[in-house]
Amino acid sequence: MSNVWQSISQLVGGLGLFLLGMSMMTDGLKLAAGPALHNILSNATRTRWHALGSGALVTAMVQSSTAVSVAAIGFVNAGLLGLAPAVWVVFGANVGTTMTSWIVALVGLKFKVEALALPLVGLGALMRITGEHQRRGALGTTLAGFGLLFLGIGLLQQTFVGLADQVSLPQGTDAVSVLAQLGIGLMMTVMMKSSSAAMTITLTAAQSGLIGPQGAAAVVIGANIGSAVTTALVGIGATPNARRTAAAHVIFNLLTGTVALLLLPWLIGALSRAGEWLDLPHDPATKLALFHTTFNLLGVLLMWPLADRLTRWLLQRFRAREEDEAQPRFLDDNVLAVPTLALDALEREVTRFGQLCVRMARAALGGAAPAALASDQTVMTQLDAAVETFAERLSRSALSTLGSERLAELLRIQRYYETCARQALAAAPLQLPAGAGAELVAQHQAWVAATQALLTAHDEHHPAATALDAQTMEQHYQALKAGVLAAAAAGVLPLADMEALLGRYSALRRAVQQAIKARVRLHTQDPS
Repeated sequence: MSNVWQSISQLVGGLGLFLLGMSMMTDGLKLAAGPALHNILSNATRTRWHALGSGALVTAMVQSSTAVSVAAIGFVNAGLLGLAPAVWVVFGANVGTTMTSWIVALVGLKFKVEALALPLVGLGALMRITGEHQRRGALGTTLAGFGLLFLGIGLLQQTFVGLADQVSLPQGTDAVSVLAQLGIGLMMTVMMKSSSAAMTITLTAAQSGLIGPQGAAAVVIGANIGSAVTTALVGIGATPNARRTAAAHVIFNLLTGTVALLLLPWLIGALSRAGEWLDLPHDPATKLALFHTTFNLLGVLLMWPLADRLTRWLLQRFRAREEDEAQPRFLDDNVLAVPTLALDALEREVTRFGQLCVRMARAALGGAAPAALASDQTVMTQLDAAVETFAERLSRSALSTLGSERLAELLRIQRYYETCARQALAAAPLQLPAGAGAELVAQHQAWVAATQALLTAHDEHHPAATALDAQTMEQHYQALKAGVLAAAAAGVLPLADMEALLGRYSALRRAVQQAIKARVRLHTQDPS
């Protein structure tokens, strides 16, 4: 009994070390390679090959297909990447994630891990402590993660070697056994939310003799299908683009898994011969790594002629929420995993928020009644709350110093736009009372025209024209203010109308000033 508990504790501990190491390694690589990830994916729009290669390359760099899929979603939401190339980035990420299998098969299971892992943990911890909030610290987190990952693999290997004579996993090739093997892979991935962890356990079990090559291959297929389940769960409640990208991932994994399962006996035989031809080691783990890579490449070949039709079909789905202006278009909790992309998404949402605020200012300038602006005010309130919630969650992430400064600036811009919306509502209805003199009407119309020009400068963003337009609006505002006071002094306007008009003109003037101030600051945020 004590041996069983010892084996269970070693299994749990080894798995925990592996998951912790994988998490640290991925987080460190994402922080260290953030700008590279941004640049590679943003240039993935030219051809399918570029998108596919970008997805595979970045996944191999950060060791997380989830992070790359989230990054692709973030770029689609930000308008930097179309859905079609994003789909191919996701397909490439599936290919890139097979790098984990090769690391485990060719390194983790081939060397005395303590000799490699412990120095990595020590060096990584030192770099992390001495380089906090710097790239050196991120690389230190990565190295320490690698070390913990290898220690976890070593513990798992010891456990499975000890269990080889005591535990029997499903070994048959009949339908029931294959379904059981698939179920094992699927459940491991869903429970641990990591296909890499499921793959590592499978490779280690096969290397230790707990399961044969064909049975282990079926578990690998199950793990791949399990990652589709976790992706589907991520897509629930997400933005339309996130759900479309998640759906593409699910379809890819299900189709690939089904075809690989149907061809399983032939694939195993063919890959054994291919391994000999490539002069690869003959151990089970290496054969499984080759199988994992091959069937993901097979999925790419299967999707190649279907991708255009799949993209068109996806674009017709998940549209209902997008039509609701009160729902965020770009904010998606999934992109919080990559702070750089989360900041990009937040900037896009703040920009959209600003456009809606300026629409309110235009409506008020045109004489709209408060009731006509009520629905826009409701949209603004809900969007403002969504932005604050997202920003609060983002602030808890591992932001760099520049990232924290950018977040603070975006929140400042959001406050400017929120003030713009509130003042636009206070300015309605902006109408001269009946009987106002011709001179006052002319002054009102001149100020309205100058203000409209300033709002146009906001929308089209001509920085050089904005200052001139603002000066022109201010000149007309002062003339209009003097005209209102003169009309009240002459008895043309009642004093109550004078007070109301001056308050509304002042409110709209402030609304426009806040919008312009926000737009100028947003311009300094643009990477371009």
